[in-house]
Amino acid sequence: MKKQKGHLIKTVKPDSIAEEMGIEPGDRLLEINGETVEDIFDYQYMIEEEYVEVLIAKPSGEEWLLEIDKDYAEDLGVEFENGLMDDYRSCSNKCIFCFIDQMPKGMRETLYFKDDDSRLSFLQGNYVTLTNMSDKDVERVIKYHMSPINISFQTTNPELRCMMLHNRFAGDALKKVDRFYEAGIEMNGQIVLCKGVNDGAELERSISDMSKYLPHLRSVSVVPVGLSKYREGLYPLEPFTKEEAQQVLATIHKWQEKLFPEYGLHFIHASDEWYILAEEEIPDEDNYDGYLQLENGVGMIRLLLEEFEDSLRQLRKSGAMERWNHRKREISTVTGRIVAPYIERMARRMEEEFPGLCVHVHPIRNDFFGERITVTGLLTGQDIMAQLKGEHLGEELLLPINVLRSGERVLLDDYTVEDISSALQVPVNIVKSSGYDFTESLLGEF
Repeated sequence: MKKQKGHLIKTVKPDSIAEEMGIEPGDRLLEINGETVEDIFDYQYMIEEEYVEVLIAKPSGEEWLLEIDKDYAEDLGVEFENGLMDDYRSCSNKCIFCFIDQMPKGMRETLYFKDDDSRLSFLQGNYVTLTNMSDKDVERVIKYHMSPINISFQTTNPELRCMMLHNRFAGDALKKVDRFYEAGIEMNGQIVLCKGVNDGAELERSISDMSKYLPHLRSVSVVPVGLSKYREGLYPLEPFTKEEAQQVLATIHKWQEKLFPEYGLHFIHASDEWYILAEEEIPDEDNYDGYLQLENGVGMIRLLLEEFEDSLRQLRKSGAMERWNHRKREISTVTGRIVAPYIERMARRMEEEFPGLCVHVHPIRNDFFGERITVTGLLTGQDIMAQLKGEHLGEELLLPINVLRSGERVLLDDYTVEDISSALQVPVNIVKSSGYDFTESLLGEF
């Protein structure tokens, strides 16, 4: 029997083309139109046409050549065992700011895997350094016109980039941006700002250089380096002060004012941490260009506040305040320290609008990674349990969904939602990220 190759099919969607053609879980995709399928991007590109020939291998070794007529861009309705349809590419850099290098030992192995796979930029929005992209990868992005690609610039100074990424090819990798620009590929960028390294004049240079890629490079976020307490033997980095954060914001705002009139984009964006550290107001919604950098913490607080206000308007319009009728409800919610003042503000507003509602907001100090880490998404079960033990939590504890592993009920340190509920003797409910979900969770069912 010929050795089975190709891509293992995990599931077949009901009423799909694949089901109609007799494709089943356990079959393998060998070829499309006589060509080998390297990964998910080959598959998505090859399958677009209205007529395709698909070679399938059955577990018995039998091969079926299926001739399929379908609508343009209609999928077969299959999911593969490996979503990428290929091995994940690990990072070849040794960045001075890498958070994975700042994690304690003894955590689950998957947390230590450093990916720098350009394909994950399109699938999951990951930011990639381009050092792992071959010429073939670049050509394929251009051929398939895949976009947007999210790029970790850090700096446009080639020599400094080599130092920051600890990779002698990191400077040359920036030339790939020129090719994407010339091909009209949409891009987003990121700068992890390190004090005394790529800030000040270097930040000015980087913004100036990157602005030349407008409008195809639509946005660039500037985020402060995250510093855990596990930095022994690593490059010496220090946190930014309030005054330094104000200087960073001044630089960013200056460039926004310069670029917006010409391009209709603010282009360069500061993550929310800068405004909190600088003790400045979070900008209005219009400043975020449709929240292009939301996953980098740019505009998350503004969006939360806007959704919260809109949710309140909808509740008033629906007569929810009257139906509430001074019902009694006492609950607690967990949050990272950086966003705590805003969560506190919304909680007090809800108590005013709904008399009888009592919300305890618990900012959790990050003892696991160190107090410099203040975001909610890096809270651990052990810190939550230790700091809430003995606290009066009311009838329910709300846990933000971003403390959990994607699609699971497990936190970073492998404690589960059930562990927290059992330790604190209180029901735990998960709150999604929007302001609408926040108000709904505070009120419960009534």
